[in-house]
Amino acid sequence: MAMDADASTLDTFVALGDSFTEGLHDELGPDGRHRGWADRVAEGLATANGRVRYANLAIRGRLLDQVIAEQVPVAMALKPALVSFHAGANDILRPGVDVPRLLGKYEETVARLRENGSQVLLFTVGGTPRDTSRSPRRSRLDGPFAAFSTCARRVADRYGCVLADIGDVQVLRDRRLWHEDRLHLTPEGHARIAAAVMESLGLDDPALLAGDTGWWREPLPAKVAAGRVNDLAGDLRWARTFLLPWVGRRLRGVSSGDALLPKRPDLVEITARP
Repeated sequence: MAMDADASTLDTFVALGDSFTEGLHDELGPDGRHRGWADRVAEGLATANGRVRYANLAIRGRLLDQVIAEQVPVAMALKPALVSFHAGANDILRPGVDVPRLLGKYEETVARLRENGSQVLLFTVGGTPRDTSRSPRRSRLDGPFAAFSTCARRVADRYGCVLADIGDVQVLRDRRLWHEDRLHLTPEGHARIAAAVMESLGLDDPALLAGDTGWWREPLPAKVAAGRVNDLAGDLRWARTFLLPWVGRRLRGVSSGDALLPKRPDLVEITARP
């Protein structure tokens, strides 16, 4: 089993990864950047413990090798009590990815972070979001994402990491918890992930979780089917607005995060919420 965390010892927290951890499409914080689940978790830790120092190095679009090269050395130099590490999903989205190589690099990085003295927070993944009013349809991404989750569980067990095992929670694949681009969470999606993470860290105060323990697993209200024509129109609109530009960036070898710097590059003290 993965190691249980003692939240009272987690006085420094560094978040690594891509847009999932950057917090894209959550509500805006005081600095004008999206909050995201990691900011919410930092606030929860600060409220539970009085204070926490927090950095978020994640940048949208980053691939695993980029996270390892750009973010991991910074995190290791900071020597935080807790590091969240979630990278590789952008690689899986790309055709032809070498999944065994990807997972091998993932495990090597977790081992390095643990050897550096940090507790490491890992995630399983549930694959692509879906419209639950339709019949279930498999995606070519389901297999690679399942392999990623199996690896995350095994690595968490082997190295004594904290695991937010969210991959099999069906509501987290409900498209209503995802932005219209179908790649990033909505504010409620970020809130649910934050609650899942805080529970995995041993926090169970409903005031911190924004609800009772396990509320983030609860399904959304039943959705009235919009009809096949409306579904098709929505899919075409999504493809034109989001998919084609994404493909265009891949063909040009550019990323949406190329010109961005981390929103919290240094450890900053977060104090307890009043």
